[in-house]
Amino acid sequence: MRTTNPFDDDKLREECGVFGVSGTDSAAALVALGLHALQHRGQEAAGISSYDGVQFHTHRAMGHVAGNFDRDDIIRQLPGNVAAGHVRYSTTGETALRNVQPLYADLASGGFAIAHNGNISNAMRLKRDLVRRGSIFQSTSDTEVIIHLVATSSYRSLLDKFIDALRQVEGAYSLICMTPEGMIACRDPLGIRPLVMGRLGDSVIFASETVALDVVGAEFVRAVDPGELVIVQGDDIRSIRPFAPVAPRPCIFEYVYFSRPDSIAEDRSIYSVRKAIGAQLAIENPVEADLIIPVPDSGTPAAIGYAQQSGIPFELGIIRSHYVGRTFIQPGDKVRHLGVKLKHNANRALIKGKRVVLIDDSIVRGTTSLKIVEMMREAGAAEIHMRIASPPTRHSCFYGVDTPERAKLLAAKFDVSGMTDFIHADSLAFVSIDGLYKALGEASRAEIRPKYCDACFTGDYPTTLTDQDESSPVEQFSMLEERVG
Repeated sequence: MRTTNPFDDDKLREECGVFGVSGTDSAAALVALGLHALQHRGQEAAGISSYDGVQFHTHRAMGHVAGNFDRDDIIRQLPGNVAAGHVRYSTTGETALRNVQPLYADLASGGFAIAHNGNISNAMRLKRDLVRRGSIFQSTSDTEVIIHLVATSSYRSLLDKFIDALRQVEGAYSLICMTPEGMIACRDPLGIRPLVMGRLGDSVIFASETVALDVVGAEFVRAVDPGELVIVQGDDIRSIRPFAPVAPRPCIFEYVYFSRPDSIAEDRSIYSVRKAIGAQLAIENPVEADLIIPVPDSGTPAAIGYAQQSGIPFELGIIRSHYVGRTFIQPGDKVRHLGVKLKHNANRALIKGKRVVLIDDSIVRGTTSLKIVEMMREAGAAEIHMRIASPPTRHSCFYGVDTPERAKLLAAKFDVSGMTDFIHADSLAFVSIDGLYKALGEASRAEIRPKYCDACFTGDYPTTLTDQDESSPVEQFSMLEERVG
């Protein structure tokens, strides 16, 4: 079931989150709790696979974790002390159970389950080669390419087959894999997508964010390094790095929007970084105003930073209802417009006659910003200034983020002046790319080897984009438009 929301459909969305545990009784129940904490990374489908020492068990479902994995009868169907789970957003392609992860296959070496956050940017080329050699695909997911590469590898051990498969893929991946021999967790050599490791008693846990460790009461151990494979076999934990070392390029948008503010990344509080971005935004783009108002909820930390730096009072000028389900608002411009006030409403008594500064994390299509500005006008605001806690999003992401095609990105169609006119604001400004790096503790963005993947802002993609370079738009649709995280 496709879900829509008058605000969230104008956000860049992480396509998935992963969580795995090895070495605890009722592992699936723990995974379900971890997936609850990662629900923001994927709200259209969820799945859990477990291994009881003899066979694998899998349950996958459309919708949220709650309602699907908070039932005793479901958890009892997932026995074992090893389990992995996945929450998913689909892209503009098919939302179907066959694409919900973890994906599972019976290989010559035994069962193989895989949960993937990211996107393989040469998946179509690999798929064509595999199909010619006899592979039969059951999903439209780029993740399934990895399974077929493992299955067809000429290496003898499963670990060597897995490494052989990873050496053939391009793009971004954080993976949690389950085999009869144990659990494998790994990140791509650039570390574009996040993955952390924790401990809960004698069990080992892997998750997309540290907040998932907090929720299950686990202790954070460390991040899985870019290009590292961590293999857990019972009490034995070992690490291998089979790829040539390269300078990491983790996704900078994790700091801007994707990660929960109570997560930690690279020893930095996401919340503190977002406040720092807001402060930098105030330094670069000051304005005379009466109120700083966040666009709920993702704009709040940056708005606090902007208010503290500027000295302008922070106020909740937009009140969000937390009781409107994502499936309530149905497509259709008229109804969607009415749905805006159902979930977000202007605090009219506060706003009337005031000069307000609206703080949001990003502008994608611009439709949300337009609706919010209109809401402020209707509430009687004297002036409306929009400030964005990221640079203009001008380029699509091919590394596991649900990005509209470039022609639909507002910043790809207009300069800042044109964007200002489109959203009907009195002024609009973005934090600079160097300012974003300053908020992350860097002097500026290095032109040759920047520390982060910022391709959505700069167009500087850190890997080759084989499928984009070689394929026609028709061929792209079948794989890229239906990829999963």
